[in-house]
This record gives sequence, C-alpha cells and structure tokens, in this order.
Amino acid sequence: MKSPLLRGSPQSGKYKITLLIFAFAIVGGTLWYTHSIVQRLENKQKQIADLYARSLEYLANAPSMGGDYSFVFDEIIRAIDFPIILTDSRDDPISLSNDQGGTPSLKSAYKNLELDTTLSYEEQFAFLKQLMKEMDSHNTPIKVAYQDTIILNYLHYGESPLVIQLRWLPYVEISIVGLFILIGYISFSYIKKSEQSNIWVGMARETAHQLGTPLSSLLGWTELLKQSAGEGKAAEIVRDMENDLQRLQKIADRFSKIGSRPELKNENIGDIVSKVVQYFERRIPQSGKHVRLVFDPSVTVVAPVNAELFEWVIENLIKNGLDAIEGAAGTITITLSESDGFAFLDVSDTGKGVDLMHKKDIFRPGFSTKTRGWGLGLSLSQRIIESYHGGNLILKHTAPGAGTTFRIRLRK
Repeated sequence: MKSPLLRGSPQSGKYKITLLIFAFAIVGGTLWYTHSIVQRLENKQKQIADLYARSLEYLANAPSMGGDYSFVFDEIIRAIDFPIILTDSRDDPISLSNDQGGTPSLKSAYKNLELDTTLSYEEQFAFLKQLMKEMDSHNTPIKVAYQDTIILNYLHYGESPLVIQLRWLPYVEISIVGLFILIGYISFSYIKKSEQSNIWVGMARETAHQLGTPLSSLLGWTELLKQSAGEGKAAEIVRDMENDLQRLQKIADRFSKIGSRPELKNENIGDIVSKVVQYFERRIPQSGKHVRLVFDPSVTVVAPVNAELFEWVIENLIKNGLDAIEGAAGTITITLSESDGFAFLDVSDTGKGVDLMHKKDIFRPGFSTKTRGWGLGLSLSQRIIESYHGGNLILKHTAPGAGTTFRIRLRK
C-alpha cells in the first residue's frame, strides 16, 4: 500500500503555506517600516514648512522690519530640500518687479523647483499654479497672517526627493527579492526535475537489467517444454506461458528505452491501438468485469512514433479507464482523428471521473486516488508523449460520475 506522503503530499502543502505566510509577513513588515519612516519625514517637512511660515508671519508682524521678509526666503532656512511656492493673499505666486522695469519675476515665489525661464511670464505663472494644485493634494497649504486676522501669504509645499524615493523603495526591494526568488525557484525546480529524471532513468534501466537474465532463462525453458509437451492441453499452456514471457520481455525493453532518445518511425496509429485493444479484450473477462472496448480499426492516421513506447501509453490509459469503472460493466471508447497537421487520439471511459480539486495533480508523479496505486502510469505516459514524441497528453474532460477523456496530440 502506498504511503500517505506519496498520495497527497500534505506536508509539502503545509510547508508552502508556511513559506507563503512568512513571505507576506516580510512584505507587510517592509511596507509598514518604510511607511513609518516616510510618515516621520513628512512630519519633519511639515514642521520645517510651518517654521518657515511662522518666520514670515513674525517678520510681517514686527514693526521694525516693515514687512520686509524676503531675506528669510533666501537665508534663514537653507536646509529646506523640498519644493515650496509662496503666494500672496489672493493665492497667486509672488512676483517682483525688475529694477529696470518690464516683465516681473517669479524667482522669489518658489524654491527647489526647476522652472523653464525661456517661458513667458504667463506660462511660468500657469505652471506654478498647476504645481500648487498637485502640492495641495498631498499637503494643506500654511497661512501667513498679520495679527491673526489678515492673511498675507500662503505657503504651498511638496515632497522632497528623499520621501519620494522612500515611497518607491519597498516596491523596488520587493521586486528585486521577488526576481531572485523566481530565479531560485526555477533553478531549484530544474535541479529537482533533473534529479527525479536521473532516479527514474536509473530505476527503469536497472529493472530492465534485472528482468533480462531470468526472462532469457525462462524463454529457454519454455522451448524445452514445447519439445516435450507434444499436442493437447499441455502444449496450449506452454504457448500461453511463452506469450506471457514475450510480454514481459517487451516490458523490459520498454524500461530499457527510458532515458535514451527512442527512434521514431511513421507508423499507422490505428494498427498500434488495435493490437493493444485485442490484448485487453482477451484479458478483461478474466478480471470479472464486462467492460466493452470501442475502437474503429479502419481509421488510418500515420504519425512518427516509437511503437513499443506508444503501446505502453495506450495500455496505461486503458488501465486507468478500467480502474475508474467501479461497477461490473462500462465502456472505454478510443477515437482516432486528424486535423491541421496533427493526429488526435481520445481515450474516454464511463468511470467515476476525477474530482475537480485533483485535476491539476493527475499527472504529478506519486499522486493516485487508488488505495494500491503508485501514481506513475499517467506521469510516465505524459513523459513518453511530451519528452520523446514532442506531443501533448492532456486531461481533456472529466466530471465526477461522468467519466474521463484523455487526449494525445501528435504532430504528423
């Protein structure tokens, strides 16, 4: 009986869930920590902007200064590294007249901003007004008032480059980590598949080697038995024994081909399927079931295959259908067709079907819904079709209680 680990692999599922939760915890912690830093920096920016506004307000209210506060903008708070725009009581950017007259200048209205000086005064003014709207979407402008009643100015400020970079930092970090995880996962999966493939090939070839010697000996003994059996029941039994030994010899040859590139020849797929169907029709009654195999041998479709390995796939699919039919009677239908340069072979049964939650695991090595199944037949069949024949083996249709259909697609 197969171990629970091979059947469902619940431990691996728990490990994946644990790692997923751990990954989400790391991402959440990174985002929270970065957000808290950004929040502190934003508060610091607000304090500096408020200090600047209070300085302007203090100078405006100081009689000895006469409201001349332009030097504050230039000298007092040199540490300001975020963009600011100072406006008048009408919330328009402050403009100063040139000493020589002419167009006024907006240079005193902003700090830490890049403004194209080749633009006209009106275009610069409109540009600053648009920036003010964007700043106000993040930060509420600070009022500068005279004696707390008359509004003199508004101070609009945005985010410093450091804050903007910190906002994007966790996403950049997560993207980089995610990329490394993806590369690591792909590499690990490739290594794991390579190891599994090597183990698979080694076991298959060792099995073929171990079977070879006793089979050769048994075939020799059957030749001696044929000479002494004469005719009658004994001769018939010897012939059946020889057929079964030849069958075992074919199985050993199949295992010996695993891991090496098989020779593909253009074969009549219908003839190969007919041989497999005839083999099962002789043996199904011995199992106590009354399962009918339906196949039209007159259909001719030619495709490049290795006959022995392709027979093995058909046998596995028919055996899977027989196991799926729980009652004493049922039907397995094999349909052969071709279209657009491809050959299609559908194997349908009237069995119990596959539970929807198991559809994605049906070809996974080790997965089986049978008590004594090892879950290797479908996995091996898919490997033979996809790796050795360049085709596809898919679960075309299934539903609980409505049977299952597997489809093989081969390039003609």
